[in-house]
Amino acid sequence: MTTLSSDATAGLDSPISIQAQSLRKQFGAVVAVDDLSFEVAPGRITGLLGPNGSGKTTTLRMLVGLVSPSQGSATIFGRPYRDLPGPPTMVGAALEASGFHPGRSGRDHLHISATMAGSPIERVDEVLGQTGIADAADRRVGGYSLGMRQRLALATALLGSPRILLLDEPANGLDPGGIAWLREFLRWFAADGGTVLISSHLLSEVAQTVDDVLIIARGRLVKASPLSELIAGTEARVVVVTPTPDLLLSALRARQIVCDIAESEIVASPSSESAIVVHGLTAAAVGDLAHSEGIRLHQLTDQRQDLEDVFLRLVSEQPT
Repeated sequence: MTTLSSDATAGLDSPISIQAQSLRKQFGAVVAVDDLSFEVAPGRITGLLGPNGSGKTTTLRMLVGLVSPSQGSATIFGRPYRDLPGPPTMVGAALEASGFHPGRSGRDHLHISATMAGSPIERVDEVLGQTGIADAADRRVGGYSLGMRQRLALATALLGSPRILLLDEPANGLDPGGIAWLREFLRWFAADGGTVLISSHLLSEVAQTVDDVLIIARGRLVKASPLSELIAGTEARVVVVTPTPDLLLSALRARQIVCDIAESEIVASPSSESAIVVHGLTAAAVGDLAHSEGIRLHQLTDQRQDLEDVFLRLVSEQPT
C-alpha cells in the first residue's frame, strides 16, 4: 500500500468535498455553463437538477477533467482532479452507461478497469456484489439491459473505494426495485462519510434521496439549498374536494371580507371541477367553515409544494 505524504493528503479532510468557482464553458457560440459556483459537503447526497440542456453533464465532466472550463475552476478537496493523489481512490464517476465493449463480459470489463486504476483485483467480486450484478458477471455486456449497464457503470466507479461519487442520471433504465436499491445504496455511502453528487430529471425520486439540491437553468445557478429548507419555505395550502365547490367558494369569499384575506389567495384547482386550493387558511379553519355552512367535504388535506412544484417555478422565472 502506498503511503501518501502530508503534502499529498493536505485538504482531504476539508468540510468541502467539491467546489466550483465561476465555472464557464462555451462550445463555439453556445454557452453550456455560465458563471456557476457551488459547494458540496461530505456525508451528504446532493442533487444537481435542471432541464435538459441546462449544463448538468458538462458540469460533472468539468469536475473530473473530461471537459476544460473556458473560465473558472473546479476542485476536489481543494485541488483539480488531475492533481489528486490516486484519483480513482478519491472520485468514482459514472457519467454514462455506455462505452462498454459489447463482446466483453461484465467481469472482464471490471478486471481491465481495476488494472488500469491500480485497484486490487479482489475488488471486482466485491463491487459485483455491491451492485447486484454478480449473477450476470460472466455474460456479455452486449446482452445487458440499460439498467444492468447502469449498475456496471456504478460498479466500475466503485473499484477504487472512492470517497466521492459523481453520477449522471444513474436511475435511467432501472426498474422500481432497482431505483429503491440505488436510493438505499447512496444513503449508505453518504452515511459512511462519502460524498454523492447526482444529476437526475426524476424529481419525485430525487426528493426521496437527496439532502441538498443545486438547481441550474441555462447553465446558471438558480438555487442552492438543503432540500428540507427549500420545501419548508414554500407556502402552505389546503386542498379541498367537495360536491358543492361553488357553495364553498362563496363561503370562503364571505370569510375573506370578514378576515381581510385577499381574493387572489383562494383559487379553484384547474385539475378538477370539485377541487379547490385554499391559501391563507389552515385545514382546520376550512373544515370548521364548511361545517358551519353545512357543506359536505370529501377530502381536506394540508399540503406544501413539492420539489417538482418548486423546481418548475424557479426554472420558469429565469430570464432567457
